[in-house]
Amino acid sequence: MKGIGRGAAKQDGLFCDTDQYGNSWKRMFFERNMEDLIENFVPESTEINEITETLELSKDFIKRLRIKQLLPQIRDVSTTTPAEEEISDQGSDTGTDDSLDHFDFGLIINKLPKLSELSITYGVRNCGMNFEWSLFEFTQKDCSLLAKAVKSCPHLQILRLQRCQIEDEKARLIISHLLDHPNLRVLDLSHNRVGDKTGRAVGKLLSVNNVLEEVTLCDNNIRAEGASAIAFSLKKNSTLKVLNLKLNRIGDEGGRNICQALMRTKTLRSIDLSSNALGEHVAANLARYSAIISRWSTSLFRATSSALRVVVFFKRASKTIRFSRNLI
Repeated sequence: MKGIGRGAAKQDGLFCDTDQYGNSWKRMFFERNMEDLIENFVPESTEINEITETLELSKDFIKRLRIKQLLPQIRDVSTTTPAEEEISDQGSDTGTDDSLDHFDFGLIINKLPKLSELSITYGVRNCGMNFEWSLFEFTQKDCSLLAKAVKSCPHLQILRLQRCQIEDEKARLIISHLLDHPNLRVLDLSHNRVGDKTGRAVGKLLSVNNVLEEVTLCDNNIRAEGASAIAFSLKKNSTLKVLNLKLNRIGDEGGRNICQALMRTKTLRSIDLSSNALGEHVAANLARYSAIISRWSTSLFRATSSALRVVVFFKRASKTIRFSRNLI
């Protein structure tokens, strides 16, 4: 501990900063301990008793859980035939292997009365030569259980499901359970496989939900149809402040519809549409609307806090052209 400040220490090779835990050592310990138990839990192999017993001691201190890996069930290889092993190997290469299920958050989430943030990545870290696509599969059962768990946690404010390979049908199921959620303010489905169907579902969520403030859908497959559905909902929504659609494929049609929506929304402060194959005309319109409505921090690439900055990238004659404007 010598040479380390009162608010920080090193534990198990990791730097611990209590500033990230409300300056509470107890909260930091109990949150990290619970995260470790969940990340190393193997369904149908690990006893749930240790987690439930820990919950009794830590439930009043846990406000945030950031789960960086989830282990699947262990396949029983003792009864596997050579033919099945060959199919499994092929599945590992093609991504068509049988799916395996993961930890059920419904076992704990309604027992954490102060939980406000839940961040989950369905996958295995450092799997090395044991790689199989099933280790990174967000199964239908996983989706159903998680959707019910989130709905049963009315005090949850932030939900992040990043890099889970979530597809449209599963994303729509989760969103359907959030339509009447009373406190959810941040929804993050970035780095997944969602497309236009999810865009329509998000549009519906924004139309009926009156508390959501931030939606992040960057690095997905949303095109013009999904972007247009979100744009239509922006005209009705009165709470959304941040929208991130970076690294999608909305194109000019989706960009034009969002341009029209920006003129009617009253609360949006930040929007990111970078890397969406926007043409020169759409990019210029976005910049013009940003100049007209200077209360926004609208950026196609980045937003600064000291000034309203618009950075527009578009392609012309096979070259990338940059337009930048500061709005004080």
